[in-house]
Amino acid sequence: MAEITAATVKELRERTGAGMMDCKKALAEVNGDMEAAIDWLRTKGLAAAAKKAGRVAAEGLIGVAVDGTTGAAVEVNSETDFVAKNEQFQDFVRSVARIALTTGDDMDALAAADYPSGGTVAETLTNNIATIGENQSLRRAARVSVNDGVVVSYVHNAAAPGLGKIGVLVALESGADKAALETLGKQLAMHIAAANPLALTADGLDPAMVERERGIAREKAAESGKPAEIVEKMVEGAMAKFRKENALLSQLFVIDNKTKIEDVIAGEAKRLGSPITLSTYVRFQLGEGIEKKESDFAAEVAAAAGTPKAA
Repeated sequence: MAEITAATVKELRERTGAGMMDCKKALAEVNGDMEAAIDWLRTKGLAAAAKKAGRVAAEGLIGVAVDGTTGAAVEVNSETDFVAKNEQFQDFVRSVARIALTTGDDMDALAAADYPSGGTVAETLTNNIATIGENQSLRRAARVSVNDGVVVSYVHNAAAPGLGKIGVLVALESGADKAALETLGKQLAMHIAAANPLALTADGLDPAMVERERGIAREKAAESGKPAEIVEKMVEGAMAKFRKENALLSQLFVIDNKTKIEDVIAGEAKRLGSPITLSTYVRFQLGEGIEKKESDFAAEVAAAAGTPKAA
């Protein structure tokens, strides 16, 4: 059996919100496998679903930029939050977001693109690492555009204009009044930042994730001891709820918590007298899917001083 350390139990507790003893038991039941332990806890009703795999732990900034009917979002990581407050780093992220309006999600093209002050993006990043004194990396980029309509950006709790830890782009295709579309787009972007949908529609949900949820739902239903046909109905009910809660268009609008997003859009289209289509969206949250190594600061200081940490 894999060793179950206090650090592993702590990580599972942070990721699930379950009690310490429940986390320890879950890890013991699945031989220390973190993801399997999460599923075990959820099967027992002891943990909520994690919408994104991994803890949000990396530092840096999300940058967004919009030019006409095109928008781009980028993530640039740093080792510490202190660097994210550095003006040189912020200027770099802001510039890279504007460059991504042209290069899109092609990271090689983005790295090789000309930087406004000279050289390439990659060369500027290397220089920043040398002058700021901390490792940094270009992680990802995305671009959205519309033929007729608006692309709206939103940064939740912005650290500076266009920069923060959660960045959203919303693409609305419509011939309606652009100012009204901007208002609707901003509301939808704020909803996306808060509700964290996993796909635009239920059909767009990751099939592997759906099957994982189905397995958990089936185990939960089977524990009820009900007949097989009732168990299957329980599973389908749970899956319908999962799809509704995680697909953007079927989510309930956070502003009133009762109207589906698709109905919010339809209502505004009727008011403005023109069809409106939410064609796509982007939501970047800093560090999602990245696990940052946690260090024991006291142990590091003791090691640097050449003395053992006190027990």
